[in-house]
Amino acid sequence: MKKTTIALLLICTATFAQQKGTFTDSQDRKTYKTVKIGTQTWMAENLNYDASGSVCYENNSANCEKYGRLYKWETALKACPKGWHLPSKGEWELLYSDVGGVEVANKKLKTESGWNNDGNGTDEYGFSALPGGYGNPDGFFRNAGDDGSWWSSSEYENNSNHAYYPLMYYYTEYAYWYEINKSYLLCVRCVQDRDEQNGERREYEKSIR
Repeated sequence: MKKTTIALLLICTATFAQQKGTFTDSQDRKTYKTVKIGTQTWMAENLNYDASGSVCYENNSANCEKYGRLYKWETALKACPKGWHLPSKGEWELLYSDVGGVEVANKKLKTESGWNNDGNGTDEYGFSALPGGYGNPDGFFRNAGDDGSWWSSSEYENNSNHAYYPLMYYYTEYAYWYEINKSYLLCVRCVQDRDEQNGERREYEKSIR
């Protein structure tokens, strides 16, 4: 192999490695993996901050360690640590665009294990989406292992009691959008705050509204 080829490989490897990191939440000193995908930096794990009203799936603390905690929408809006926030629908859409579009997002963002019925992904970008399921307002829990659902900060236009959320199923590569009552309990992924130089993201969000 030529020296120039080796040098290019080393540069590419180093660049990719710099996209991953860690972050310590000052609220409880938990440390999370992070990953930069496109222009956005995301937590590469579900939030596991014990905010008032948040719960573990099936009220089992082991599920919090595995999937993070489940939050109602109002709690999710305030649960991310300083310097991070609950992503908008536009920020989720930008993530999907950066990994090749909604048609393939599930496959590329899901973990390589943990999904039922061979529904695992490639985790190509290190986002490591897990099937944490959700909680009903009546206290029942559903679908851990089968699907993952995360809050967005964007309210549903036709019903202010509902908000948008992205849903990943075990059986498809396609990433779906739905809306649900804010009293349900979903997982949370935080995205890092961006400064006002971020014209690219603002223009993208405007284009999909």
